[in-house]
Amino acid sequence: MKKLPIGIQDFEKLRTGGFMYIDKTEKIFDLVDGAGYYFLSRPRRFGKSLLVSTLKEIFSGKRELFDDLWIEDKIEWKKFPVLHFSFTEIDYKKLGLEKAIEENLFYHASLFEITLEAKTITTQLQELVRKLHKKFNERVVILIDEYDKPIIDFLGKDEIHIAEENRDIMKNFYSPIKSLDPHLRFFFLTGVSRFSKVSIFSDLNNLNDISLEHYASDLLGYTEKEILHYFSDYITLIAKNKNISEKELTDEMREWYNGYNFRGIHKVYNPFSVLSFFKSQEFNNYWFKTGTPTFLIKLLAENEYYDIEEIETSLNALEKFEITNLNPVTILFQTGYFTIKDHLMADIYLLGYPNREVQNSMNQLLLAEYAKKETTETTSLLYQIKKSFDKNQLDKVFVYINALFADIPYQIFEDKKESYYHSIVHLIFSLLGYYTQSEVSTSEGRIDAVVETEKYIYILEFKVDNTAQNAIKQIKEKNYSEKYKSEKENGKTIYIIGVACNEKTIKEYLVEQI
Repeated sequence: MKKLPIGIQDFEKLRTGGFMYIDKTEKIFDLVDGAGYYFLSRPRRFGKSLLVSTLKEIFSGKRELFDDLWIEDKIEWKKFPVLHFSFTEIDYKKLGLEKAIEENLFYHASLFEITLEAKTITTQLQELVRKLHKKFNERVVILIDEYDKPIIDFLGKDEIHIAEENRDIMKNFYSPIKSLDPHLRFFFLTGVSRFSKVSIFSDLNNLNDISLEHYASDLLGYTEKEILHYFSDYITLIAKNKNISEKELTDEMREWYNGYNFRGIHKVYNPFSVLSFFKSQEFNNYWFKTGTPTFLIKLLAENEYYDIEEIETSLNALEKFEITNLNPVTILFQTGYFTIKDHLMADIYLLGYPNREVQNSMNQLLLAEYAKKETTETTSLLYQIKKSFDKNQLDKVFVYINALFADIPYQIFEDKKESYYHSIVHLIFSLLGYYTQSEVSTSEGRIDAVVETEKYIYILEFKVDNTAQNAIKQIKEKNYSEKYKSEKENGKTIYIIGVACNEKTIKEYLVEQI
């Protein structure tokens, strides 16, 4: 079996080191076959840097790296001067963005033995491109990776002014690109976010955003067909080790890591999560652990976003990322926590979590933010709640739920008591497991939570500043237990539980077996 390229973003290193490469060069050919100015946004750890590195080697004329790949005999292999800027490698936090870009421009100039005399990053870029064209008598290729990192790294409230300053610096940096058209063979820009063209790219009106174009929908990420073709040996090995069929394994992989849709025919898998799974042979939340912006979790909590499994929005809203007016839904989509689930009408789309990995991880972080605790503590309490339900130890269930409420400041409850209870209750019961459901719909209304274990079904209704008796009364009047009658006939015991909450604690609860 070929080695798994986890974390490898350099195409030459991948190809010469005996690592697996999922051949995307047929798709890449559609880009490089003609001249163009392209922008592609994708979530982090989705293969953007490897794509940029692949483009670099194609335009550097290194045909030997493409032996046995689709593109090998499809293009005329020529060497162009390539400027490859990666903002993950530029020390803008220490030097400041403008100085860091200047140092990088001088570094690239030194690689080609060119001396720069211009004094600003705008004129330095112009000078470098023109001198490269003149020196090599070939037009220049510009590749820019993670262009937005100097902005999104500073989106927290205390640093938003730095994000705005960096946005303006970058606007100046990109401003001469259009005027350099006679000197450019190809321009390609990647990032996570899609800031409006007005804010950064107002002078680059010929930039072609392919982020949601059909032909680019599986340019990054792995399709199901690619998973089955390239990783067949790993699938066979892991299925054998887990003592399950290959179909059972791939079905579970699909639930955990598939689901990303960028307006294409095929959904794609998160490549980092897939590679990590094949290495460890265990289902886990790999992509989420590599870094989720704190500002996003706080923004969602401040706007009381917790029940966000599905949201309807327009395509236009998904494409607008404004520093001074952060839209939680736009950020969720552009950063990969949401994906397109369905096309409803015209430019209206249904968004939701792509898979179990993202949904579970987001709920864990949101619960920790709402409960004002570390995720390790909330995860431990959730485990105790689940274990208590399994053993029908309801007194312990509510002791642990109260522990989740313990560190929340009283002021929060005074300002938005009912919605805050509702947030935490929803997140608790969403995280408890596969057979736990929050806000289940029935013909008579919505149940706050239903927990199904091997032996028991618990139907719960929570009331704030009210009584447990009234909660029980609502369950009965709305006949919430009707849809679970067949489970009772199958031998499960059904309990209805009314819960009364007051002053950030569970005041009382009543339990009845039906």
